[in-house]
Amino acid sequence: MKFSWRVVALWSVLALVIGFFFWQGAFTNAPADTSKNAASTRMTYGRFLEYLDADRVTNVDLYDGGRTAIIEANDQDIENRVQRWRVDLPINSPELINKLKEHKVIFDAHPIRNDGAIWGLLGNLVFPVLLITGLFFLFRRSNNLPGGPGQAMNFGKSRARFQMEAKTGVKFDDVAGIEEAKEELQEVVTFLKQPERFTAVGARIPKGVLLVGSPGTGKTLLAKAIAGEAGVPFFSISGSEFVEMFVGVGASRVRDLFKKAKDNAPCIIFIDEIDAVGRQRGAGIGGGNDEREQTLNQLLTEMDGFEGNTGIIIIAATNRPDVLDSALLRPGRFDRQVTVDAPDIKGRLEILEVHSRNKKLDPSVSLDAIARRTPGFTGADLANLLNEAAILTARRRKDTITLLEIDDAVDRVVAGMEGTPLLDSKSKRLIAYHEIGHALVGTLLKDHDPVQKVTLIPRGQAQGLTWFTPNEEQGLISRSQLKARITGALGGRAAEEVIFGAAEVTTGAGGDLQQLSGMARQMVTRFGMSDLGPLSLESQQGEVFLGRDWTTRSEYSESIASRIDAQVRSIAEECYENAKKIIRENRSVTDRLVDLLIEKETIDGEEFRQIVAEYTVFPDQQQFVPHL
Repeated sequence: MKFSWRVVALWSVLALVIGFFFWQGAFTNAPADTSKNAASTRMTYGRFLEYLDADRVTNVDLYDGGRTAIIEANDQDIENRVQRWRVDLPINSPELINKLKEHKVIFDAHPIRNDGAIWGLLGNLVFPVLLITGLFFLFRRSNNLPGGPGQAMNFGKSRARFQMEAKTGVKFDDVAGIEEAKEELQEVVTFLKQPERFTAVGARIPKGVLLVGSPGTGKTLLAKAIAGEAGVPFFSISGSEFVEMFVGVGASRVRDLFKKAKDNAPCIIFIDEIDAVGRQRGAGIGGGNDEREQTLNQLLTEMDGFEGNTGIIIIAATNRPDVLDSALLRPGRFDRQVTVDAPDIKGRLEILEVHSRNKKLDPSVSLDAIARRTPGFTGADLANLLNEAAILTARRRKDTITLLEIDDAVDRVVAGMEGTPLLDSKSKRLIAYHEIGHALVGTLLKDHDPVQKVTLIPRGQAQGLTWFTPNEEQGLISRSQLKARITGALGGRAAEEVIFGAAEVTTGAGGDLQQLSGMARQMVTRFGMSDLGPLSLESQQGEVFLGRDWTTRSEYSESIASRIDAQVRSIAEECYENAKKIIRENRSVTDRLVDLLIEKETIDGEEFRQIVAEYTVFPDQQQFVPHL
C-alpha cells in the first residue's frame, strides 16, 4: 500500500502535539515528593486540630511550601496504633507552627523539588522546535508541487498542461464521422511536419483554428488527434483557467502561456471552451467583467499583435460561437472556423465501427441498422450507446452483445430508465389508445416518418412511448412534413377524445401540445408558411445575450401579433380535426392494435404496419378509406 507523504507529515505533527500534551500532563501531575504517597488516608484540617489539642499527634512533615502535611498520630479506634494521614493545610495558617511547638510535636519542612519545572521548561523549548522543523519540511516539499501552499506567489503563471511529445493515444484513424473537419486539421499537421511544401508557393501557416459544434460531436477528440499526430510541443488549457478573482491574473497567465510557447515553437496551444474568456466585450450589465475583458484583450494582442507569434498554432473549441467577440474571429487570429456537425448515417456507421472494436458483438448485430435507427446521435452518444449495451449484457450474464441489448440501450439513452409496467386497468387502456393514436396517425399520413416502436413500458417521466425513425437524413423540411408532424403529435389527444369523449381527455398530451405549438409558430413567424406571406417576423436568437438583447424588442405590431396567433390556432385546429378523422375512420384497427399492445406491451414498426395494411389501403393525398 502506498502512503502519501502529506498524510505521513500531518500524522507526524499530530503525534508530536498529542505527545507534548501527555508529557506536560505527566510532569504537571507528578508529586513533589514520593514519600507523600505513604499516606493513603486523608484527614480534614479541623480533625487534625482536634488530634493536636488531644496530644495524639506525634510527628508532622510539611510539603509544597506548607500546603500539605503528612502526620503521624495515635488512633484510638485501633488500640492507639500509630497511623499516617495526609492533610491539606490552608494557605494562611501562621498559628499552626506555634501550636506544634506548644504540644511538643516533632515537625519538619521539606523544600519544593524543581524536577517538574525543569522538564516542563525543556518541553516548552523542544516542542516548538520540532513543530517548526516539521512544518518547514512540509512547506518546502509543497513548494515543488503545482497548486501547493508554496505556490501562493504563482497566480500569474500559466496552468496549461505541457507535453513535449503529446501521448494522447488518439490518432486521426481513431476519429470517424467528421471527415471534412479531419481534412482541414490534417493540413495543419502537415504544415508543422513539412512546412516547405506550403512556403514554396507562398502559403503561410494558419495562426488559429476554431472548432465549432454541438456538445459531443468530437471537438476535443480532434484536438487530441492533432496532438498525437503533430509530434510538436503541445499546450492544453481550458478557457475558465485564465480568469481568477484577482485583477490582472488572467492577462498575466496569457502572457506566461505565450512566452512558454514561443520558447518551444513550433508548437500547438489548445484552448477548450474558449467562450469562457472570449465573450463579446461590453456585453454585461453594469459594464461587464473587467478582469475577463482584460484577459481577452491580452489574448487578442498575443495572437496577432505588434510582435506576432510565428510558429504557434492556436486551436480552440466552443459550442457558442455566437457569443464570441468579433475581434477574436477575424482572419489573422482564427483564420479557419471548422464546423463539427453531428454525423450522417455514413459517419455514424464509421463511429460505431471504431467504438465496437473492443466490444463482443453477436454476429446477428448489424451496425448499419443501428446507424439508421440513431439519427441525430453524436459521437459521444454512440459511444455511450455501445457502453450501455455492454453493461446490460454483463448484467444479464451474456457472452456477447445482442440486438436486444442494443435496442434497450437506445431506449435508455433516448427516453431514460425503464420503469415498472402498469397493471391492466382503465389507465393502462387509456395510455394504450393514446400511443396507438400517435402511431396510427403517423403511419397513415403520407409525409410522416415511419413508426419504429410503440410501447407501454414506462421510461423516464413517460408512461408510454412511440418512436418514429426517418428513412433518410433530413436537412430541409417541407410544409407538408411539418403539418404531418403536428398532426401525428395530436394523434394521442385525438384518440382520447374520439374513444372516451371530451370529458375524459387527460393531461398526457401536455408535452405534445408544447411541441406542436412551437412548430406551428415557427411555420408562421420564421418560415413564411402561412397566409401572412413569406415574412420572417421573429429573429432566430434563442437566448438572451446580456447587454445586447436584454430588452425584448417587438418586431411587429399588435395587429400582426393577433394575426400570428390566429394563424397558429388555425394550423393546430386543422391538424387536430384531421387526426380525429383518421381515428374515427380507422376505429376497428385502432381497437385491435390496442388489445395487442396491452397483451404484448411492445409492438415493433414492421408488425404495426402489417396489421394496419390488413384494414387500410395506404392512399395518396391523405385520403383514408377503411378496407371493407
